[in-house]
Amino acid sequence: MSIARILTAAGLFVLLSACANQIDAGVSQAEDTPGFLWGLWHGFVFPWAWIGSLFDPDIAVYAVPNKGGWYDFGFFLGITVLGGGSFFGSKKSRGD
Repeated sequence: MSIARILTAAGLFVLLSACANQIDAGVSQAEDTPGFLWGLWHGFVFPWAWIGSLFDPDIAVYAVPNKGGWYDFGFFLGITVLGGGSFFGSKKSRGD
């Protein structure tokens, strides 16, 4: 991949991420607000919570309000690392 393509992709990513905004009502710093560890757990159980949410409107896959960036980071790690999102797609056969 050429340097120009990498820089163009990075520039588009930065422009797109500049549009991201979180509503202040969705972030809380109270003691009982879900933080990193709850985000990790919610990311890990996401597939089952999503299936449950199709049948029960009281089941949510994402906690609102939460502590913001730390909850989001835990949620991301829960989905990708604990949930096997990046592990199962990268398996190669050992016979090669």
